[in-house]
Amino acid sequence: MELSNAQVTVVGLGLMGASLAGALRNKCRRVVGVARRAESIEIALARGFIDSGTTDVAEGVCEAGVVVLATPVRVILGQLPEIAPLLPEGCLLMDLGSTKGRIAAEMERLPGHIQPLGGHPMCGKEKSGIEVADPALYRGCTFILSPLKRTSPEALALGRAVAEAVDANPLVLEPERQDFLVATLSHLPYLLACALVATADATTSQDPAAWEVVATGFRSTSRLAGSDVTMMIDILLTNREEVLKVLDAYQAHLGELLHWLETADEEKMRKVLSAVRRTRREMYPASQQVIE
Repeated sequence: MELSNAQVTVVGLGLMGASLAGALRNKCRRVVGVARRAESIEIALARGFIDSGTTDVAEGVCEAGVVVLATPVRVILGQLPEIAPLLPEGCLLMDLGSTKGRIAAEMERLPGHIQPLGGHPMCGKEKSGIEVADPALYRGCTFILSPLKRTSPEALALGRAVAEAVDANPLVLEPERQDFLVATLSHLPYLLACALVATADATTSQDPAAWEVVATGFRSTSRLAGSDVTMMIDILLTNREEVLKVLDAYQAHLGELLHWLETADEEKMRKVLSAVRRTRREMYPASQQVIE
């Protein structure tokens, strides 16, 4: 099946789902939105994100060639067995969940007439909801695709086409590998940002000069603490083992820095911090300026 000939049904019209639906308009035969609230359907229609919408899942998916679950991870886990009997033969069933291990395990149990494919676009905003949806959200982002052994090459190709249609860059990774990577590169930064904000609040919030002193470094480092809490709890609890491992590793590095500071060992501090600085510059060679 070609994407241009397929109906794509997006289940869940929050930030991610509505943005995806809007980006897919005119790239496929038809975009259908499914949401719990009629108000979300009305907003999606008014903003041109979807061709039609419904609060009835069965109605929304009955003619779909591609169904995308754009809901929180633990909601997706409950939706998979419920939606499976409603899907047409050969339908590609994708998700946008930020963790893949448990979703892939649940997808393995789906009936044979469904083609499952895990998905995780590496993008988002601090704010959530259809009100902040943007069809350009996926532009230039990495869109991780996690096929199962049962996923056909044709279904994977269709999933790639979905990612490319929204101007994202598809990257195929096994579910376990993606969970391992995002624990460090996505989930840990959220927890660090939360700890930073809590520390600043506990130590400086009583001083009225605090928000005049605060610099761009604090703003950028603490940005992720504004993420949707329900979404992040779902992510952390469904990738708990990997997040705990990386927290242990982080605490070890922080403990090392604490030790050198306590002992005022300038030579060791310079060696460690210089190595970290070189690594950071290797990661982002085009960005050499240090923000004060």
